[in-house]
Amino acid sequence: MTTQPAPSHSHFDHRMAVFAADDEFLATALPFLTEALAAPGEPLPVAIAAPGNLDLLRDALGSDAKSVGLVPHTEWYTGSAANAVAQGAGYLAANAGPGGRIHLLMEPVWGGRAGRSPRETAEWIRYEALANLLFAPLATTALCAYDARVAGPAIVAAARRAHPDTDVYEDPVRLAAELDAVPLPPLPADAERLPGPAPTAGAVRGWAAAHGLTAADAELFALAVTEAAAALGPLDGALLWGDAPACVCELRTARRVDDPLAGFVPPPSAELEPGQGLWFARQVCAYVDVRDEGEGTSVRLQYG
Repeated sequence: MTTQPAPSHSHFDHRMAVFAADDEFLATALPFLTEALAAPGEPLPVAIAAPGNLDLLRDALGSDAKSVGLVPHTEWYTGSAANAVAQGAGYLAANAGPGGRIHLLMEPVWGGRAGRSPRETAEWIRYEALANLLFAPLATTALCAYDARVAGPAIVAAARRAHPDTDVYEDPVRLAAELDAVPLPPLPADAERLPGPAPTAGAVRGWAAAHGLTAADAELFALAVTEAAAALGPLDGALLWGDAPACVCELRTARRVDDPLAGFVPPPSAELEPGQGLWFARQVCAYVDVRDEGEGTSVRLQYG
């Protein structure tokens, strides 16, 4: 797998705005939605935001509110960063105009019960960066609205590096590589090596059930592991450790996985094709960490 370079030009208009008060949110959102409503031939814009901010928009838009899709952001951002990629790609395929034309106001979820850990934050910044590559061919206009009262200065500063309209924007490949350079926790002493070079679904399922996953979750975890293993090609082995919900499997291969979009590009149909197992694994697992090991690659899958 080879590295995909950052596009020299992109149809995707990926913007960022930061607000710290209700009036600042409206000062950002209303001009964007007005721009969207005036765009000829575009579908109605969508605002994905915190419920309180959606109420502000309803009041401010008045009769125009019926011309804007209003979606609580907890209904859009329901899982991992990879799930958000799938949600966005699916919505654009079903609702965008020709070439992907549509305006989306998008407020990520950072606080409350969905407060992000440092590791989760890194995953979401990677998602913001890779969106510049994933959606580059589409004429979509996205405004990512960051509430500084919730996200905090460190998250806002990191997100600015992922948005082309800021003065600190960085190449998405470089930024993703920087995030991937953070070392993963070392292998625990009790990690269990599965027999043979490639894990079988039965072996993973049985181990996961013994370590606390329900039958349904054990089945999903086993499928994620075996699909990822099939996508990686010949393996040097598989290790398992942890207890429910955080069951972990690490796969090792002599193959280099250099593409930062590996497992993020949505398949063209609902049926997985050869090589798309990492996409399925990212949809199922909370984390899929791909690391360069010099002579090969390790892929660590954490279920919960």
